[in-house]
Amino acid sequence: MHDRRASTEARLSRTLRERVRPAVHPLRLPLDVAVWEAPGEPVPVADALGADHTPTSVGEPWGRPWSTTWFRLRGTVPPAWAGRHVEIHADLGFDRSSVGFQAEGLAYTADGAALKGLNPYSDWIPVAAPALGGEDIDLHIEAAANLSVIGTPGEGGFDFRPSPEGDRLTSSGEPLYRTAAFDLVVVDDEVWELVQDLEVLSELMAELGDRDPRRAEILRAVERCLDALDPEQVGPTAPAARACLRSVLAAPAHASAHRLSAVGHAHIDSAWLWPVRETVRKVARTCANVVDLLDSDPDFVFAMSQAQQYAWIKEHRPEVYARVKEKVAEGRFVPVGGMWVESDSNLTGGESLVRQFTHGKRFFLDEFGIEPREVWLPDSFGYSAALPQIMRLAGAEWFLTQKISWNTVNRFPHHTFRWEGIDGTRMFTHFPPADMYNSEVKGAEVHHAARNFAEQGEARHSLLPYGHGDGGGGPTREMLARVRRLRDLEGSPRVDFDSPASFHAKALAEYPQPPVWSGELYLESHRGTYTSQARTKQGNRRSEHLLREAELWAATAAVRRAAPYPYEALDRIWKTVLLQQFHDILPGSSIAWVHREAEEQYARAAAELERLIAGSLSVLTEDGDPATELVANASPHARAGVPALGVAPTAAATGPVTVTSDDGLVTLDNGLLRVRVDGRGLVVSVHDHRAGREVVAPGAPANLLQLHRDTPNQWDAWDVDEFYRNSVTDLTDVDGLTVHGAGTDSAEVRVERRFGASTVVQTIALRAGAARVDFTAELDWHERQKLLKAAFPLDVQADRSAAEIQFGHVFRPTHANTTWDAAKFEICAHRWLHVAEPGYGIALVNEATYGHDVTRDDRAVGKGVVTTVRLSLLRAPLSPDPEADQGRHVLRYALAPGADIADAVREGYHANLPERRLSGTPVVPLVSVDHPAVVIEAVKLADDGSGDVVVRLYEALGGRASTHLDAAFQVVRIAETDLLERPAADGATADGDRFPVELGPFQILTLRLYRPDSPHEVK
Repeated sequence: MHDRRASTEARLSRTLRERVRPAVHPLRLPLDVAVWEAPGEPVPVADALGADHTPTSVGEPWGRPWSTTWFRLRGTVPPAWAGRHVEIHADLGFDRSSVGFQAEGLAYTADGAALKGLNPYSDWIPVAAPALGGEDIDLHIEAAANLSVIGTPGEGGFDFRPSPEGDRLTSSGEPLYRTAAFDLVVVDDEVWELVQDLEVLSELMAELGDRDPRRAEILRAVERCLDALDPEQVGPTAPAARACLRSVLAAPAHASAHRLSAVGHAHIDSAWLWPVRETVRKVARTCANVVDLLDSDPDFVFAMSQAQQYAWIKEHRPEVYARVKEKVAEGRFVPVGGMWVESDSNLTGGESLVRQFTHGKRFFLDEFGIEPREVWLPDSFGYSAALPQIMRLAGAEWFLTQKISWNTVNRFPHHTFRWEGIDGTRMFTHFPPADMYNSEVKGAEVHHAARNFAEQGEARHSLLPYGHGDGGGGPTREMLARVRRLRDLEGSPRVDFDSPASFHAKALAEYPQPPVWSGELYLESHRGTYTSQARTKQGNRRSEHLLREAELWAATAAVRRAAPYPYEALDRIWKTVLLQQFHDILPGSSIAWVHREAEEQYARAAAELERLIAGSLSVLTEDGDPATELVANASPHARAGVPALGVAPTAAATGPVTVTSDDGLVTLDNGLLRVRVDGRGLVVSVHDHRAGREVVAPGAPANLLQLHRDTPNQWDAWDVDEFYRNSVTDLTDVDGLTVHGAGTDSAEVRVERRFGASTVVQTIALRAGAARVDFTAELDWHERQKLLKAAFPLDVQADRSAAEIQFGHVFRPTHANTTWDAAKFEICAHRWLHVAEPGYGIALVNEATYGHDVTRDDRAVGKGVVTTVRLSLLRAPLSPDPEADQGRHVLRYALAPGADIADAVREGYHANLPERRLSGTPVVPLVSVDHPAVVIEAVKLADDGSGDVVVRLYEALGGRASTHLDAAFQVVRIAETDLLERPAADGATADGDRFPVELGPFQILTLRLYRPDSPHEVK
């Protein structure tokens, strides 16, 4: 037989394009259109419906960047269309090469009820099926002139050229779009089904081998179909054409075919290339689409994460939310994830990750009576090794992501596995092998999932999240049609509708003992997110610690003085901070608008938290002698005689710190450390008197600012590519060097420098009694595509570094023996990073710096190697925010010689929880522990308003700890709880005010201290 594949496939392509698809709408009638442009920001729907609209026509330009235009559509269904399926085709000027990165719309009825979202692949609005004829059309479309400042992921792909369009304050005023259609159309359902038949079979043929009998069988059926189809009479001949395909569509899949659980999904970034206010509307458009599809297809299941997004719909589109709640009750609109937002997990603090779950799960429980069992984080930029324990303590059983498929060097070896965290908790984990979370259920996608699945031979089940994301509207009716055809189709993986919980239950039953991956899930990409948008990161770090203080002192005031506890204010501020921890806000990868608003939110939160803290401390200390000087210490460690979590007079060491100048060196000495600064303003020596040894490597100055060219291949704000190291400038020129505080209890050297278009004032300070050197860099930063680091070549030979993460730390190699090691050329640490050799260690602590690199370098003098630790201080990417980090910054960090891990933990807290000086009455801490490894992370009142005290603590050193928690107030019972403050399964309890604490490595323990008359206390 002659080979007619190419001819038949070309014939199929053209027939679909030119004959069949156009015949889906055999009749079309233009609607009358009027337009009104909202001034400034979006307006309430009622305002828009009552505005004066101006008649317009198709083809007219509309939509300045970030503006909102309202279109009013009016017309009448012709009586001749009675009995037909009638819709409105509304094309705002869409580009079908992508969705979610351009104009979007939401259709409303004349009385203002949201009806359906509009986007390139869902550009229709329901009218009637079947139509009666004579129906009047009166609809409104709220059209958003969104745009992508980095291009689109479609045919052209993303580009990262600087653009001012990422903020309405700098965007242009020219219209972006031209309307293309506002028509009333008849839908020929049989032709539409024929399109789906032919597309599925065409995509299947493309995945089969040229000599595969199944491919030939489909090809012959397609030939018969095209022969039966009259191109001049597509509608009347479509049934006969479909009949020719019936047998090949009915052939069952092989028994060994891979099984895909298709979960409807619409990954919506809570902010990214659009502001938060636009996400509110994206969610409403998508949910309106989804509930419409759920009404029409009883098999369809849709999953949506992020409690914040549900809260937005509830507040802004209650009519949509009412429909969502109905579908949730049916079990087909499925809340997943259990978090407030899909947060970053590298930079977010430990207590913040806890609150992501407590706020998220409580919302789902209160609103729907549902507690998600899985954690759904498909798109965060790497996953902290602290997560498994936090997830489990929040009641989760499964974890899902796919972002690790973005690794640039090493292919992750599993798709289904158990992920082991730093405490030993193991979480059943799945990576969808389709390598995407916005599948369209295309043939190439489902076959890639089957071929790519790493567990072949052990398991045959994976999850396929499908649907357009980021405002693209979620699943489409075309995707649902593909799932129905792929349920049991020879030559294809089996694809069927499913829910996340159902999938995970099947996967676990099929593969109950999958392999184990221990430690962090490091993403070999997007390492620049540890540093980009420093002000956003500073706002987060400061907010986290202010929230700790506000809760601590408010709880103490409530217990000691019966002061009202600010439940509402703290809840509101927490939700604000949790939102900013979304994985494109806190990492610094959003447009300028997003980060401008984040900084404003942090400033408001800080001001309110400072007022709450001041108010609580005033109540606590008001009865004392105003002449009694006190220090409030919110740290979990005592400092200068002030107990942890208490208020007391300080016994701080006093000076003087001696300052001498000789041979061009300035020397600061406090009896513990001697610091020498040369004429270049560089630290050339830090001598530890206690250990009798030098800390700075010979011939390699410390606190050296180094400027690198930073031009990643793509993903500017996201990526730091390793070749940045090939270009470096040491900043050694000095414009001024002065000494301050000689002979006092705090002395410092101030160094002024100019470089490029920027200036910096560096301060090297030594305080009396302090075993650390404090550094400040005050920068006026105006570089472009540069990376600024502060280098500390340390005279220790360390083969690994320890970096603080949430509730503990991880070790990472300082060498590059393997590709896995070498890929970690930029790493994340929270408040401290530690390097050591046997018998001696050094910590670098910081106030808000996350990016670091650690290398083993040649020693300039003598044998051995030097361990160089560098902090990544600032970047200057051009996209998506061309002004990222421009302007003034104050960055603080410190070197702690002779520090072990416990010292690093203590210094990290002290740096981020500075002393508060006040006067009055000392305050005894509410609770205390007496073990150097046990850290109290949170003290607060219970979220249920009972007045009980909740304490969260953890083992910080990676060992085991046995101690007691003591309460200094009346307590009738103490009980272990989960993170939602519910009694833990098999959790311990103790009567009275003392609780025995037995902790394993990095174990987190939450305790509820029941006060007398607590409504939850068992009498």
